[in-house]
Amino acid sequence: MNNRIIVIGATGGTGKQVVEQALQAGYEVTALARKPEAFTLQHPNLKALQGDVTQPATFQHAMEGMSAVISCVGISKARPTTLYSESMHHIVTAMQQSNVRRILCISSGAIDIPPHSSFIMTFLLKNVLQRIYKPVYADMRRMENTLKASKLHWTVVRAPKLTDGKRTGAYRIVTQQPLRKIPTISRADLAGYIVKHISDETTYQSTIEVAY
Repeated sequence: MNNRIIVIGATGGTGKQVVEQALQAGYEVTALARKPEAFTLQHPNLKALQGDVTQPATFQHAMEGMSAVISCVGISKARPTTLYSESMHHIVTAMQQSNVRRILCISSGAIDIPPHSSFIMTFLLKNVLQRIYKPVYADMRRMENTLKASKLHWTVVRAPKLTDGKRTGAYRIVTQQPLRKIPTISRADLAGYIVKHISDETTYQSTIEVAY
């Protein structure tokens, strides 16, 4: 695997962290954004590319020669959307056409309620978060299903509530573990996990949750 990656949604809070930490780790990074001028970071191994993830013609050419794709696509409001599923369909198609196999994708940890969670946590997730974000989570699930139906080396990284805290490296894998309180993770640590596992074959075809 070469060290060339493309980060989609690079101007978002987590996307910027992924780009910065990937550059620090020695990767050559293409940062895809609708408004690349909003991306102020400069580095000799960074290329900012204008593109719309819902318009595959704007980024298909950028997939050539990449070793991995990282999707940090996201929206800021709880509203009906097809952005996650539509963008993933286009990303998967572009990867297949360019023979790119590896992809890591950010999703949400609140899509499913871990078994044996406390009554309070189950109530909050089911009756608050899952109700408020129902249309968003539904489209995220479609996004995940698109990945799972592909033959790519995918990893879905489900994140809890995101903060702007520092990078600590002190997160844990929480898949199928009961929740006792609302979990969080900083965008910096979420990005740290993603960059660390770009070439980790043990995470292929896996849905992984990270939190403090």
